[in-house]
Amino acid sequence: MIAEGMAHYADHCAGCHANNGSGDTEVGRGLYPKPPDMRLNATQSLTDGELFYIIENGVRLSGMPAWSAGNEEGTHGTWHLVHFIRELPRLTPEQIKQMETMNPRSPDEVREEIEREKAGHGDSDATKPPHSHKH
Repeated sequence: MIAEGMAHYADHCAGCHANNGSGDTEVGRGLYPKPPDMRLNATQSLTDGELFYIIENGVRLSGMPAWSAGNEEGTHGTWHLVHFIRELPRLTPEQIKQMETMNPRSPDEVREEIEREKAGHGDSDATKPPHSHKH
């Protein structure tokens, strides 16, 4: 459950909230109000139901959207996120590094990887998808 929450968080939430939950990202720094540091008591003291509600319904007049409408996994995916948020204060550097492989990449980053693969392995590897992960 936590692994699924981690993968979903890395792909959908870390752009604003950061892999470690600090909210210290380029996007997060540009938001008003800024995303909270979810490792701290202000978030960790919320009940599971409150976290679930925030994820499903968003926070009005902030950058936090409602995720219920586009959540293919339904409420199970939201509960996985709640359980993962509880783990944020205890993430290891290895887990954060693992999450970096699950973060979305820009088209420029994908192009650069394809070019590196072409240069190092020939054209046949360049047709493979750069990476994928399961939610």
